[in-house]
Amino acid sequence: MSKGTRLRTWIHEPLTKEVRLALERLVRIDDVALVAAMPDVHLAKDVCVGAVVATRSRLLPDAVGGDIGCGMAAVGFDSSANVLGDRTTAARVLTMLGQVVPTANHSSASAALPYALQAVSLSASSLEQKKASIGRMQFATLGRGNHFLEFQRGAEGRLWLMLHSGSRGIGQAIREHHGGERALASVVAMSEAGEAYLHDLGWALEYAKQSRRRIAELVAARLCDLIGVTPRWESYTDCHHNFVREEEHQGQRLWVHRKGAISAMEGEQGIIPGSMGSCSFHVTGRGEGLSLCSSSHGAGRVLSRTEARRTISTRAFFEQMRGVWFDHRIARRLRDEAPGAYKDVGAVMRAQRNLTRIVRRLEPVLVYKGT
Repeated sequence: MSKGTRLRTWIHEPLTKEVRLALERLVRIDDVALVAAMPDVHLAKDVCVGAVVATRSRLLPDAVGGDIGCGMAAVGFDSSANVLGDRTTAARVLTMLGQVVPTANHSSASAALPYALQAVSLSASSLEQKKASIGRMQFATLGRGNHFLEFQRGAEGRLWLMLHSGSRGIGQAIREHHGGERALASVVAMSEAGEAYLHDLGWALEYAKQSRRRIAELVAARLCDLIGVTPRWESYTDCHHNFVREEEHQGQRLWVHRKGAISAMEGEQGIIPGSMGSCSFHVTGRGEGLSLCSSSHGAGRVLSRTEARRTISTRAFFEQMRGVWFDHRIARRLRDEAPGAYKDVGAVMRAQRNLTRIVRRLEPVLVYKGT
């Protein structure tokens, strides 16, 4: 861990020049009180993924990003992970997932929003229109890129489900509506514009949370029909990693923006995934104030998507995915999500051992992703 006046880092390897410059640009913003870089930090547009930015009175939509409320959910089953141990069963489960959880949109006829989300109006008529269209069509869908649904084996051998999804297109629409055209534009939190952004952000957080729960429920029900396993809903956990909220740190009220970082208050439950071929973790927070009570949200990319497609062959991808069931038909298109495109999640966890406690380590058994 490094301790700067306004920049603190938890890293296991030197920052690239581009990441360092991006973090220093954040530190120079007048209203920024502190920036904390997590060990999965990597370059992204305007604000790095894996950055935690605390401001005194202004909100930075770019420091949350477009997939507001993107996060993780997990639930355990009353069965051994060995139920997915043969090729025939794995193929049936992958087919079922493709039917139940679209990676893009639902059909118009089957799409619906829960009443609680329908009943809350967004701050602008243009956002209401998008809520009724893309918000409705993409509720309980997975998304593409690094979003995934994975069956895993816990240390005790039990079957677990883990999924990664967010607010999809409606979150991006909210970001574009409130963020303005200038990079790192800000808005006063206690203003009409700031309150409108916080209102819409709160709705997007709830959308993402309910979407993950609906996906988990649909998959669990179909899995029960398919192979006779039962979810243990008392084990269900959910956490998001793209959001902003007002918190107290070191006697100050601050607006803490987390983009690709989870809240890690003392005892708070969290989920930190690895890549699609490496282990993941259930954790609890240690409440480390120096990190703004935050930790990484995953392993973090080491190669851009373009670099991964250029340098990782389909053969190498199959080798990296040895022992994990996935849809071989899309292997070539999944190379930008290959385990080799990500940092070593074990090194990431060691770099933040004073931020989280590991509760459970899980190994991937079957992975479902879009391209």
